[in-house]
Amino acid sequence: MSLTAVAHLNFTGQARAALEFYRSVFGGRTTVITYGDFGMPAELPDAGKVVFGQVTADNGFSVMAYDVPGTDGPAAAPTTRRENGTTITQEKFFLSVRGATVDEVSPVWKGLAEGATVIEEFGPAQWAPAFGMLTDRFGVTWIIDVAADYQG
Repeated sequence: MSLTAVAHLNFTGQARAALEFYRSVFGGRTTVITYGDFGMPAELPDAGKVVFGQVTADNGFSVMAYDVPGTDGPAAAPTTRRENGTTITQEKFFLSVRGATVDEVSPVWKGLAEGATVIEEFGPAQWAPAFGMLTDRFGVTWIIDVAADYQG
């Protein structure tokens, strides 16, 4: 596989659930520690209780997640609008996963799409032979596409 992306996300009280979900999608191993163990400043409120973790897939894809101190609500949902046939999403988590073939990125799309809001179906786009966009259960918007130089 040659998927390429690194996601660094902050969640409000959901980091452990998010890490387990992304591990189920991308595979690999999960490391979970607290801010305090990670060496964050002692003045951060409840640093020892804040989860920080990372999923590292076998192909090198990396997803990091951490909890935002002092809150326990879900990640904010994105604001999405259509403009001249283009989907424009305005929110703080907007991530891209690229692969060399449709067969490579389809399992990622299917994994993220379960329980997600599909913004645009997985199909051809001007800049890629295959493209899809969705918002997962944590309010994170993902773009999944096949590299534009793919010939297939």
